[in-house]
Amino acid sequence: MTGRFESELAHLLQETWEMGELARGMYRDAVRALLQQDQVLASSVISRKTSLRDRLHGVEDHAYLVLTLHQPVARDMRTVVSCLKVAGALERIGRYGKDIATIVGYISDRPHLANLLSIPHMARTAEEMIDRALTAFEEGDPSLVQDFSNRDDQVDALGYSIFRECVTYMLEDPKTITQCANYVMVARYLERAADHACTIAEATVFMQTGERVEIR
Repeated sequence: MTGRFESELAHLLQETWEMGELARGMYRDAVRALLQQDQVLASSVISRKTSLRDRLHGVEDHAYLVLTLHQPVARDMRTVVSCLKVAGALERIGRYGKDIATIVGYISDRPHLANLLSIPHMARTAEEMIDRALTAFEEGDPSLVQDFSNRDDQVDALGYSIFRECVTYMLEDPKTITQCANYVMVARYLERAADHACTIAEATVFMQTGERVEIR
């Protein structure tokens, strides 16, 4: 492996890690904006979507350049391919953060129903998965994501619990329909964010071992 290729690969990894920080920040701030009904913070999250898209395009373009110019093989090839997969997953995580931030504007005019049901717990669980997946990718340590199947099941169970609670509230009081419908959407976005954390975990395992695993 030439020094030029080593530099290009290190740069590609750095770009992917930086995109991870942006996507993770959008997710965290969106959840905080929801919990605190902070429309200013929500607007800040929404404004970052262009930067997120630009980061994705930057990683993609750089990865294609590395593949074309250097034609890597074995683990080096897996690293480039994994960066592409991880960048795609990060783009979705950031976009779900933007979607949650958008919902803040719809429901911030009234107090939260039942302290947001189980949404705070679900959001924390999904955030822990995102954090762990990114750490595993950055450190090249697949052992950090060994329990992701169970973690994903927990997030799915919380999402279903939120759906059932919302249905109950809507049947008892039609005035809660709009609020509960938005809670269900938030739960769906959280579930999908956790799914994309699993995608990052899968890419990490592939990058390090060459093994293709399906976590969800």
